[in-house]
Amino acid sequence: MESVKFRIEQLTRELNQHNYNYYVLSEPVITDFEFDKMLEELVKLETEYPQYKLGDSPTQRVGSDISNKFETVEHQYQMLSLGNTYNEQELRDFHNRIIKELETEPEYVCELKFDGASISVTYENGKFVRAVTRGDGTRGDNVTENIITIRSIPLSIDPKLVSDKFEIRGEIIMPHSVFDELNQIRERNGESPFANPRNATSGSIKMIDSREVAKRNLDCYFYYMMGRNLPADNHFESLNILKKAGFKVSEHSKLCNNLDQVFDYIHYWDKERHNLPYDIDGIVIKVNSFKMQEILDFTAKTPRWAIAYKFKAEQVTTKLISIDYQVGRTGAITPVANLEPVQLAGTIVKRASLHNADQIAILDIRIGDTVFVEKGGEIIPKIVGIVQHQQGSTPTQFIDNCPECGAKLIRLEGEAKHFCPNSNNCPPQIKGKIEHFISRKAMNIDSMGEETVAQFYENKLINNVADLYKLSKDMIIPLERMAEKSAENIINSIENSKSVSFDRVLFALGIRYVGETVAKKLAYAFKNIEKLSNATKDELIAVDEIGERIAESIIDYFADTNNIRIIANLMNAGVNFEIVEEQKLSEKLKNLSIIISGTFSKHSRDEIKDLIEKHGGKNVSSISKNTDFLLAGDNIGPSKLEKANKLGIKIISEEDFENMISNF
Repeated sequence: MESVKFRIEQLTRELNQHNYNYYVLSEPVITDFEFDKMLEELVKLETEYPQYKLGDSPTQRVGSDISNKFETVEHQYQMLSLGNTYNEQELRDFHNRIIKELETEPEYVCELKFDGASISVTYENGKFVRAVTRGDGTRGDNVTENIITIRSIPLSIDPKLVSDKFEIRGEIIMPHSVFDELNQIRERNGESPFANPRNATSGSIKMIDSREVAKRNLDCYFYYMMGRNLPADNHFESLNILKKAGFKVSEHSKLCNNLDQVFDYIHYWDKERHNLPYDIDGIVIKVNSFKMQEILDFTAKTPRWAIAYKFKAEQVTTKLISIDYQVGRTGAITPVANLEPVQLAGTIVKRASLHNADQIAILDIRIGDTVFVEKGGEIIPKIVGIVQHQQGSTPTQFIDNCPECGAKLIRLEGEAKHFCPNSNNCPPQIKGKIEHFISRKAMNIDSMGEETVAQFYENKLINNVADLYKLSKDMIIPLERMAEKSAENIINSIENSKSVSFDRVLFALGIRYVGETVAKKLAYAFKNIEKLSNATKDELIAVDEIGERIAESIIDYFADTNNIRIIANLMNAGVNFEIVEEQKLSEKLKNLSIIISGTFSKHSRDEIKDLIEKHGGKNVSSISKNTDFLLAGDNIGPSKLEKANKLGIKIISEEDFENMISNF
């Protein structure tokens, strides 16, 4: 059972990191297919062993693209992701589940799955009001100023055609012609070209200067409308109404009466997609009837009435020239293949992931081989097989020593990767720890980035996270590309980080296996860093969700005198290493599981969630028989109310909730 628990922890940790890479950094390191298979394994394990499911499980949420540059706002309706399927049998299984639930065969609407950046736009009385990114599905970045530069998005429409207030979901894309021209300009200016149109799009809508966004000539296709009193009772009709209202809706959407017609559509576009002026990576299939959609409802992560059929990745052959070994923040070693440049899925591929020693051994990858390269999900290339070995080649021997510091590599039991144990003196690990420390979910030192960290490190201004608090404007200003204002912003941001809560400081330290959720549980269990650092293994395991591996990792961390010295320096600098008593207000909601839904007049959703935790309650993301209360605001979905009533769950208002935490 301990191995199952460890595997769930490992999958949760890795999938959350992949979500961060994809949505925040726009730099995914695995394919969509690999991600989905890992997620399927986690769902299966969590279903069989629910007692080991973690609070930050990626099965409960979508990945996040929230930056710290824009105002964060709540979505009135959650922006969920779609479930993916990669073969016809899985699509038949989806169809059969729907028939079983509905007891009839539905109509489907098939649409092209644009490969860009999702957006939600709100209109009131026919006027464009706000545009928000997907974010974490519940809240996103307000990028209104940037989105209004996209000429295909109407700023006003005829209010008679739609309800007084509604949200419309769409995909921001960059056409191939615009992408090619943009990369030509970047190369002429000595800048690195974008890897693909999706990355270029994602980066464009997050630019600070909307005038620069306007120059990117982005486009947008809309595909779903939500709100009260919608002017149609099915999806296909609503698309036609949106077209009449002036929205750009794909002319390739099709109403299908049965599954055979769906397959015909998929087969046609699997070939024809290469003739489109923009990228698509699959087909979206939606149940047409809104009433049927309501019956089918949602999981915590995806709608049950829609699915994405992903096209098989393109594959080419090329020659493997050499293998580099990269060192990550945790010391993990990742092998990367250097290839003879080859055209793949619209871009030139020169490098591909090899993942780990096991992958190299399984495929028997050797220098000089002719290899199959695949661009899964149309983004990250990987070697998937060997065409033929070069004559006289020998099997690849994974390196024994760290390529950066020379330390002897280790491989822990149960780990797929090799690690460099020299965490205190290996440059990539040192810089990686600092980059993690300053990140938004940690200390949120938002005036610094990867390049700044590298510059400070190379100029010997910092060698660990505590050195950040020794910096001064006079030390920074002489550096290249630094001015008084930028130096001042960095110092102010570092100073502001001293007020970050203890749980986030604990997460920022980068203790192995201690993610956001674990850090919060440890912080509230031990209250301060002194008690945590002296905790025994049994005391650590007694904390909810803390297993043996996490406990051993924490003990090892505090056994390192270098770590203790860094923490002491951080404390002397004024960083917060204890729970402020006011953070826990009462135990009035102790042992109560509460789900919130809708919008509220007195508090934001985050404020309500915070109040639930501060009064001892637990926030849950989906309704079950173990849910104690549904805290309902305005615009709550009727299906959620119906499910709560069916399970006999008490429904409370915002006013009821305030009374509970004051008089309960």
